[in-house]
Amino acid sequence: MFQLGKTIVSEDIIEKEFVCNLNACKGVCCIDGEAGAPLNEDELKILMDIYPKVKPFLRPEGIKAIEEQGLFITNEGEYETPLIEGKACAYVIFDQKKIAKCGIEEAFNNGKINWKKPISCHLYPVRIMDYSEFSAVNYHKWPICNDACALGKELKVPVYKFVKEALIRKFGEDWYLELEKVAEKHLK
Repeated sequence: MFQLGKTIVSEDIIEKEFVCNLNACKGVCCIDGEAGAPLNEDELKILMDIYPKVKPFLRPEGIKAIEEQGLFITNEGEYETPLIEGKACAYVIFDQKKIAKCGIEEAFNNGKINWKKPISCHLYPVRIMDYSEFSAVNYHKWPICNDACALGKELKVPVYKFVKEALIRKFGEDWYLELEKVAEKHLK
């Protein structure tokens, strides 16, 4: 672990390799799991504001889950997206190849909104834990992503490069440039 500004960063995000392989996993991370996608408090208002523009992109069962549970739920004091029957994220959609995608991101890609998706989803496989004085930046290893690890290794793409856009979105360009410098030194 190393400190970068007000973050404590796991060396795994430099050392491990990862590239989502949706053709192999079919986006199962949006379908499996024990909870919905984690949400920051500031994302709740964003969801309220964009939902009318996102709704046309969602599946009927997702809309039903949202109408029954709300745009977000609270689980053990944390905010997260609601689930469809305790399984798939309510915001999940499927393309023609039956690959799970994010309905919020689909609205973004179609120019309907200017918010890509929850930062926790955008950052994955990086997970952030916020504490009072700092944020911990960690790599989350999940067996369903073994194909992504294999593809990352094949393409030689470290985790921090795979999630570059999301890390910049979360911490800013200057933070990311410092991370690149640390990574360069660390990998020598």
